[in-house]
Amino acid sequence: MSKIKIFALGGLNENGKNMYVVEVDKDILVIDAGLRYADETMLGIDYLIPNIEYLKENKKRIKGIFLTHGHDENIGALSDIVKDLEGINIYASKFTMDIVRKEFETSKLSTDNLIEIPAYKTINLGNISVFPVNLSHSIPDNFGYAIYTKDGVIFFASDFVFDAMMRGHYQTDIGKLAYIGKQGVLCLMTESVYADKRGYTAPNHRISNLIRETFGHAQGRIIFNVLNSHLYRIQELFNEVSKTDKKIVIMGKRLQNIINDAMENKYLHIDKKFIGDLSNINDKNVVIINSNEREKPYSNIMKIVSGYDKFIKLKEDDTVFLATPVYEGREKTYYKLLDDISKQGVDVVSLPPSKYLSHHASSEDLMMMIDLMRPKYYFPVKGEYRLQVANAELASKVGINDNNILLKENGDVITFVNGKLVENYEKVPCGFVSIDGDSSDDVGEVVLKDREMLSDNGIVIISATINKKSKEILVGPEILTRGFVYVKDSTLLIDEMKNICLNIIKNNTHNNYIEYNKIKNTIRDELSKYLISQTGCKPMIITVIQEI
Repeated sequence: MSKIKIFALGGLNENGKNMYVVEVDKDILVIDAGLRYADETMLGIDYLIPNIEYLKENKKRIKGIFLTHGHDENIGALSDIVKDLEGINIYASKFTMDIVRKEFETSKLSTDNLIEIPAYKTINLGNISVFPVNLSHSIPDNFGYAIYTKDGVIFFASDFVFDAMMRGHYQTDIGKLAYIGKQGVLCLMTESVYADKRGYTAPNHRISNLIRETFGHAQGRIIFNVLNSHLYRIQELFNEVSKTDKKIVIMGKRLQNIINDAMENKYLHIDKKFIGDLSNINDKNVVIINSNEREKPYSNIMKIVSGYDKFIKLKEDDTVFLATPVYEGREKTYYKLLDDISKQGVDVVSLPPSKYLSHHASSEDLMMMIDLMRPKYYFPVKGEYRLQVANAELASKVGINDNNILLKENGDVITFVNGKLVENYEKVPCGFVSIDGDSSDDVGEVVLKDREMLSDNGIVIISATINKKSKEILVGPEILTRGFVYVKDSTLLIDEMKNICLNIIKNNTHNNYIEYNKIKNTIRDELSKYLISQTGCKPMIITVIQEI
């Protein structure tokens, strides 16, 4: 009897944090290990990664981690999780592995288990074999994976488009996809990001015309903000620059390394005569290309706009070109950035999502993939749940039996026994781990709630000093507030708060015994009620009582 399990530890009902697990009998394959950018309510949190408790518990059964491509949503968690999965091989294309290797070296992590694999060459792992296939995306060497089992192929296609104009390392081999489809696909897993968009994504993922148009009307420098691994758009920029007398200055070590590596390995085709240096940074006819930190969307362009960048100071005749998407959960940041640029009298060019798309499969792309694969079962992955539903509806339209379309959330286990779906309602632990700054320690819900409370309502600190022998109050209670009310303008409120605290302390300092916990809890409860009634706010309340 053969048994296959498929589930996601991240990537369902969300954008980012992609991590999918395929179990074939006792063997486990992991696909991707991505991060998700923290939204604006998660104060002090840089990014989220999948909870991998299940993988840690079953580490000995893991045959490998297979990476689809080099975007942070797909590989960004690796440096955080690898210490818990030490010794497990990580497989990826050359370009993807070059990015991973540099990140590991920067983080002083071992690179011994990083295995570079070519497209269209089978990797045998015991009773399982994996066949990587090139798919067109905004980054070269983007892989889909055909996992061969006794019960048929499980094909995972994460990010892709069908575009005949994308060649070389960006090209989709439709013939190979059709060949896999003819071998019998048990389950097809495809992205859902653009499932609600009609037609094909191509040619709306190209921005060459907008770049050319911007060159035509720009009066001074152009600051081009792009994802550092979005090589297709970087190539578009260089193609247009090559038709002008402009030079490009590349800012940021990480971006410089990626571009240099891509040029060396023929992923980018650039004439070096168009590349300038810092001496050109104030030239009127220069294009400055910058990207963002791995875990902080818009960070570097915000630094420039705020005037904190060491090298770039905005001028009125500059044009800021935002060739980056609006990240889910960072919409306020994005639109504030647009406002801040405009306030400085600087022209800004952005990508209206109604006109320009990223390299993700729209409805016709998805239906074409389904038609090529003709799977028995269909599993929409990667995207918000409403988009997974839209993806499922497309599958139904092209003839997939509704009972064979699998809509799931993170942790839900799909089980096949001898090639047939078995409903067992199994669920594995999932969720997320919050990463704060450079620490890979989880920031718990309690901390996040405290930060949110502080941000919204401020903090009130009550302090008092008590005589150790007589139990008389020597000093206080004193009231200190931050982010709540201005003390000098709220004397009546503060006086009443002091009276409440004074009475509570007196009532709990009798018989030579001070009930500290009772004092603190009562002060918190009574002050909260009072402050809500008077101000509508519920600040964090901290009580400090000392004996001398």
